Amino acid sequence: MYIQPEIRSQLDEVERRSGHLWKFLDVNGKQAQIAQLENQMTAANFWDSQKSAQKVISECNSYKTVVAPQIAFRRKLEDAKTLAEIIAESPDGTADAEMEELRKSAADLILEVADLEIASFLSGQHDKSNAIVTVKAGAGGTESNDWADMLFRMYTRWAERRGFKVEVEDVAEGEGAGISQATFRIEGPNAYGYIKAERGVHRLVRISPFDANARRHTSFASVDVVAEIDDDIDIEINEADLRVDVYRSSGKGGQHVNKTESAVRLTHIPTGLVVACQRERSQVKNRALAMKILRARIYEKAIDDKRTEMEKYYGEKGDIGWGNQIRSYVFQPYQMVKDLRTGVETGNIQAVMDGDIDSFINGWLRAGGPRTRNKDIKIED
Repeated sequence: MYIQPEIRSQLDEVERRSGHLWKFLDVNGKQAQIAQLENQMTAANFWDSQKSAQKVISECNSYKTVVAPQIAFRRKLEDAKTLAEIIAESPDGTADAEMEELRKSAADLILEVADLEIASFLSGQHDKSNAIVTVKAGAGGTESNDWADMLFRMYTRWAERRGFKVEVEDVAEGEGAGISQATFRIEGPNAYGYIKAERGVHRLVRISPFDANARRHTSFASVDVVAEIDDDIDIEINEADLRVDVYRSSGKGGQHVNKTESAVRLTHIPTGLVVACQRERSQVKNRALAMKILRARIYEKAIDDKRTEMEKYYGEKGDIGWGNQIRSYVFQPYQMVKDLRTGVETGNIQAVMDGDIDSFINGWLRAGGPRTRNKDIKIED
């Protein structure tokens, strides 16, 4: 049976790109390393040192994270090629259902290999880590607070679309509407590697719903992203350098909210970094979570300081105002969302605000992301 040239072309394109990825990621080499590490795990004295054992397991799992999707994808590709051979050998008109299945498989494989290519760009030191995101309103009062709330919702929707888990650590309500600041944790494969593309100032242009004269307003909000660092990374925080404030949690009510001083705010005096957490009912748990976030931000600041000595990376957050935005969201007089770093744009603003931001993230990653990657920067002990 005759197979349409575009379907054959798609399968050939997928095979070419998949083969390139296989070599680029050194899948064969990683498979050999996995076998070697698994052999170490079978040793009788493997658990004599729990720290060393955990390091071996973590290394093995990191290789498997790269290898497993490539193997699974190659199996899908081989299945599609086998189906194509069966169809080609069938008499005309006897494999119409199989042809439709092959057409769909080829289209799906094109999309999937593109996703695998994007994932291959996530080679930074902490790209596989969970992410801690802070959205903060700029100057502008109610309008900027509402814009920060819209961004908070956008990232929550994006995380849900990808199957990531979101945990809200702290939210400061705005005056009148929206939020002045929100900090939340995104947990999932390569969460930091993807969401780090959003670090920067975001600009909104719209007819303000809070302006009785229906005038057009411009608002700004900043997005800060840090990786949730492992406990084995040594970031020492002197208790004498901390100012600890406790206060009552804020929220939408409940038996516990606003009744005990369980929320914790930590201020790191040497750096001026401030972290707040009110997620848990226990003050002790909130302090532990806040310390974890503070460690991550101190580490990221050290990375930024080192990066500054070489070259400011593309899209650094900067001041929350004119001239520093990485992306513009225009609701009126026309509808357009445009990333000013890569030129990626869309007129479907509703989809973007509902979390469809992968085109911007992927465009940034394909363009090389920051000029200086985290993995190239070392912090002196």
